[in-house]
Amino acid sequence: MRTLTPDFADEVAIVTGGSSGIGRAVARAFGEAGATVLVADVREEPKVDGESTPTHELIREYGGEAEFVETDVSEPSAVEAVVEAARDYGGVSVMVNNAGVHRNLRFLDVEPEEFDRVLGVNARGVYFGTQAAARDMLDRQEPGVVVNTASTTSRVAEWTHSHYAASKGAVEMITRSAALELAPEGIRVNAVAPGPVATEITEGWSERAGEMEPDDEEPSLPLRAGTPDELPGAYLYLASDLASYVTGETVWVDGGAHVN
Repeated sequence: MRTLTPDFADEVAIVTGGSSGIGRAVARAFGEAGATVLVADVREEPKVDGESTPTHELIREYGGEAEFVETDVSEPSAVEAVVEAARDYGGVSVMVNNAGVHRNLRFLDVEPEEFDRVLGVNARGVYFGTQAAARDMLDRQEPGVVVNTASTTSRVAEWTHSHYAASKGAVEMITRSAALELAPEGIRVNAVAPGPVATEITEGWSERAGEMEPDDEEPSLPLRAGTPDELPGAYLYLASDLASYVTGETVWVDGGAHVN
């Protein structure tokens, strides 16, 4: 009988963007579930007020095994390097492509350089992160799981989010396309779509998001804004054997924001 508590002992999880926000919470959750965690990020220190302990050190304090690997996911060679680093621990079992950047800009104000920056991290990073992990899994003949971070903006248009939404729409289609082609190889690919979550993906956003409440007259947020600690359960589920028959799916963890 399967356990209802995911157990990742003897498995290796890479979490990109794992130093802060959702990635930090997800990395910690995999560490607590027994996985060896590689925190792949451009910075080691968390962007969290009042917290200075890097994610990998926090996991070690809890008795887990973790390592920080400086990684710019917009560079495919950097993603390949962190996947290669995972081989020192047995090879990647779970690839969480979570790293993301965001900046509020009206559609007519987005310059090509800004578009390329956001798409480079949010879409290019997911595409080649999935590719690098899948190639390594096939090379080792050890099929694993990929979980990508999408967003409600991948389907719900919002003001000042056009280039970010484009990148997250790409994440959802990358997920579905990769799932289709990799299914015969035993590799599952899914995504989690968070709604408004109090993180510092944009400076000051965590405070603003934390103050968001449902509006009876215009219920664009039926429940409330979320916190990073409310996201990891979806990632653990999709990466576990509990979801062994799930691939190509996007799980919405958004307080009901997408149902309007």
